[in-house]
Amino acid sequence: MLVSYKWLNELVDMSNVTSQTLADQMSLTGIEVEGVSYPNAGLKKIVVGDVKGCEPHPDADHLSVCQVDVGQEELLQIVCGAPNIKAGIKVIVALPSARIAGNAKIKKGKIRGQVSNGMICSLQELGYSESLVPKEYAEGIYYLPDEAVPGEEVYSYLAMDDAIIELDITPNRADALSMRGVAFETGAIYNKKPTFLKKELRESSAKAADKIDVQVTNKEEAPSYQIRLIENVKIQPSPRWLQNRLMNIGIRPINNVVDVTNYILMYYGQPLHAFDYNRLSGQEIVVRRAQDDEKLVTLDGETRALSEQNIAITDGQKPVALAGVMGGLDSEITESTTTVALEAALFDPAAVRHTSQEFHLHSESSTRFEKGINVATIDEACEQACALIAELAGGTVLQGAVKATELQSKDTEVPITLQRMNNYLGTELTVPTVNNIFSALGFGYQENDGNYTVVIPPRRWDIAIEADVVEEVARIYGYNNLPSTLPKGETVAGALTEAQLKTRKVRTLFEAAGLSEAISYALTSEEKTKQFTNASSKLTRLDSPMTAERTVLRLNLVTGLLDDVAYNVARRNEQVALYEIGRVFYQENEQNPKDDLPQENNHVAFAIAGQWKASDWQSKEEYVDFYRAKGILEELFTELNLTDLIIYEKTTQLKEMHPGRSAEVFLNGQSIGFIGQVHPTVTKQYEIPETYVAELDLDTILSTKPEFTYVSVTRYPKVTRDIALIVEEDVVNQTLVQTIEKAAGRFLQTVSLFDVYQGENVTSGYKSMAYRLTFVNPEATLTDEQVNKAMTNVEKALTENLAATIR
Repeated sequence: MLVSYKWLNELVDMSNVTSQTLADQMSLTGIEVEGVSYPNAGLKKIVVGDVKGCEPHPDADHLSVCQVDVGQEELLQIVCGAPNIKAGIKVIVALPSARIAGNAKIKKGKIRGQVSNGMICSLQELGYSESLVPKEYAEGIYYLPDEAVPGEEVYSYLAMDDAIIELDITPNRADALSMRGVAFETGAIYNKKPTFLKKELRESSAKAADKIDVQVTNKEEAPSYQIRLIENVKIQPSPRWLQNRLMNIGIRPINNVVDVTNYILMYYGQPLHAFDYNRLSGQEIVVRRAQDDEKLVTLDGETRALSEQNIAITDGQKPVALAGVMGGLDSEITESTTTVALEAALFDPAAVRHTSQEFHLHSESSTRFEKGINVATIDEACEQACALIAELAGGTVLQGAVKATELQSKDTEVPITLQRMNNYLGTELTVPTVNNIFSALGFGYQENDGNYTVVIPPRRWDIAIEADVVEEVARIYGYNNLPSTLPKGETVAGALTEAQLKTRKVRTLFEAAGLSEAISYALTSEEKTKQFTNASSKLTRLDSPMTAERTVLRLNLVTGLLDDVAYNVARRNEQVALYEIGRVFYQENEQNPKDDLPQENNHVAFAIAGQWKASDWQSKEEYVDFYRAKGILEELFTELNLTDLIIYEKTTQLKEMHPGRSAEVFLNGQSIGFIGQVHPTVTKQYEIPETYVAELDLDTILSTKPEFTYVSVTRYPKVTRDIALIVEEDVVNQTLVQTIEKAAGRFLQTVSLFDVYQGENVTSGYKSMAYRLTFVNPEATLTDEQVNKAMTNVEKALTENLAATIR
């Protein structure tokens, strides 16, 4: 919301308060101020010029050589390229050494051989946006009024000697989306009463109801709807005061009728729409739900396909406007318009918001319908618009408003006590102080021994309960005046839970291993959420997603990490090692009702790609591989004392993983995740190099409590024996180790693989595996007979169960 300080001064006397002081005070009372800007800031030596002569440039077809009176003894010669330059007009002139928009400096010079002492400026060159410049001056220079005095600064003629206060209005303070609302707020802050002047509405004896019929099919969708008619209007540009006022608050002047509707919109906060009465097919207005595939060409020239979700304003046959959002091109006000049908209404906020979002049409009008308007001033705003149109366009207002629906406004009464207010705020306010606050706010009240009945006018529809009244008292009294107190009560030392401590440990371990933490979006696409998981789960969908890439809650963390890997690789980062701890969202039964909430499970995942170590003078570069990824997990499980409970088994269940380089991870026999290489077809889609990932159920890991058994260091010697065997190449190390451990007996301490060989002297399809077995008896010295018996049992188990050949 842009507020003109000069306009505000016409409503509330703020002559003794600067614009910046006012902005600071409004911020203190609860309305956020984005900033204060000054239209003439940075401009220098910009004056009024009177074009006395204008001749074509002798050496350029599109240039003119002008002789301009700028209040000096001699005329200035200025070369101008504007197509609408001519003699006898007052223009904006930037003198030599002047500063225009963008801090550009104007210098004397020659243009195609002709001396040019300055510049004749357009509004854009003074800093106005092209979207704000009146249509008649959009392609050329701006004409100043005839009464402008040559040589004077132009700022007062353009209302650039103003201050623009930009307010960031929150939804609960939509009453401040109008100049009247800001005036009431300012009056409350400084205890001054706003003054609102009204124009007298003069109506003809002819009745509007005789010339137009208005109907609303559903009163809940348009609780208030009326049409007024103004005949014999002449469409032309608005007077300069109105154009300047609109441009200062960010609205482009169009013509005298449309500009009046925008002026009233910003003054009252009441959206209006003007139809060309003669372009309505049946001289009637029907407000109804649109029919599916009904078409409407809106004012922006776009053809919109409507549906039953949209409220349409129709002429009895076809749509002519989208209710509360935008008018139709076929019924807009043009230069040929002679009769105006002026609409003032209140529409269902939810329907307006749905339509504005569906068609991406967000306007000043739709914003106010969505957040609320003052129902008490709908009639007044419409009447004042009619009076102003009649004044500026020379029209005749027909008698009466044709109302299809009407909403009666009423005050809201809120009971509250002085003690209650003081208890809320920790203050010792007195009755006179509170009375003054209510008077400043413009609220009625009845007080009896500290018991109040506060009467809230319709313009403050955000106030309905006791807490709202307390907030208003606090705002005007001053938040900075509220007493400061320290918290009371016993302090309790904070502590982390066991799960939080373990989670921190997991983070520390991964970062010690060289990984960096990443945070990915919990929302993803349907395609990605189904990857890297075998879980059967109904997808948790977002009702109104912003993009197709953020439609459902994720079922895995890996796809988010792959997006992060792709982001880094695209920026030539060749060493990518990331991990993430986050939630995934499962609904185990796909037949659950729609309103079932998903289960939120904590997972941990990592992804490594590219180089693990860059080459230097003493070592070669190293690239990531399966064993590097597996080593990270093994280090994690070792530090969490879970190594003895972990088993890895080869898997081909995940189609997004390489079938020969992937394993499922089991904890106490329960599957908790996977590790392996991302399938080459998937890495190609993501445009990333060979990548290894792992994802684990963190909740299961954290809830597993390992058993600790104290074992003293034995004083008896250890015995080691080596065994080499040949097995089929598809027999995995895990199976061999488990077989050895089962057969070796209770004295076996460790089994370690120290050699793997395939090649010469080993039959194709087979491999040689060599293990070192360590035996120890904590209670006595082991004998050769005990160790030999254990080794015999191991060899027998390997040959019988796995068809191994002992070497």
